[in-house]
Amino acid sequence: MSNPAQELETVRDWVRYAVSRFTAAGLFFGHGLASAYDEAVYLVQHTLHLPLDRLDPFLDAKLTTNERGAVLHVIERRVNERVPAAYLTHEAWLGEFRFYVDERVIIPRSYIAELLPDALDPWVPEPANVQSALDLCTGSGCLAILLAHYFTNADVDAVDISSDALAVAQRNVAEHGMQERINLIRSDLLSNLNEKTYDLIISNPPYVPALSMEELPPEYRHEPAIALAGGEDGLDAVRTIVKGAARFLAPEGLLVMEIGHNRTATEAAFPPLPFTWLSAPSNEESVFMLRRNDLVRAR
Repeated sequence: MSNPAQELETVRDWVRYAVSRFTAAGLFFGHGLASAYDEAVYLVQHTLHLPLDRLDPFLDAKLTTNERGAVLHVIERRVNERVPAAYLTHEAWLGEFRFYVDERVIIPRSYIAELLPDALDPWVPEPANVQSALDLCTGSGCLAILLAHYFTNADVDAVDISSDALAVAQRNVAEHGMQERINLIRSDLLSNLNEKTYDLIISNPPYVPALSMEELPPEYRHEPAIALAGGEDGLDAVRTIVKGAARFLAPEGLLVMEIGHNRTATEAAFPPLPFTWLSAPSNEESVFMLRRNDLVRAR
């Protein structure tokens, strides 16, 4: 049997080999990279400690014996164990922001993240007036860090039920120098927040329906189920947040929540609520906004 570590010499060879292996194995790409080629390039570059934004200058560079072994090991783990690339490299990106990740948290991906660079314009007319914000189900802390970055006057509470997730979030908060701005809280959704109020609450909660959980590709099964599973119809956490959020919102406060493909079910579950659906660059019906007054009237 041939040994790739002996036969493949250049970066170009290894990228081609990885693309072939990933395609033949029928891998699923749903964690930030869209194709076998994109993932092959990323994993080879990362493993060889090459800059992620430049490939061409290195395509014909030959690998050392140790480098070949390292690249082959990563490719084999991705194929044989179906480990998502982000868990192999312990990093994930939202735009220009890098986050540490491991299997204690889901891999960062959120349509809300696409809305935050514009500070939720026009729904938040004066971002500087947002003094307090809450990120429910913070996981790795990525959205809390984006909140603190784009709402520069806001103190941010980042909440998760998982102590393991909060440990990862703490690392990311420290790496981004946000320790003075972000407060990590262990809480089952809103249950441990006492009487605090916020100008803005965002949440990317578990929202995968039970049937869809059973049909997830193997890559998703490496992620903590508690961060994905939303109950029979995917709305268990959504219901709790919608029903309880008004008590924690300032008079002009906003709730922004991501619910995946559950728009129809969400509108059916709360017929009195005037949902505003926010258009992210890659999606138009997975994030809704509600004002505090709307939530109060619908009680």
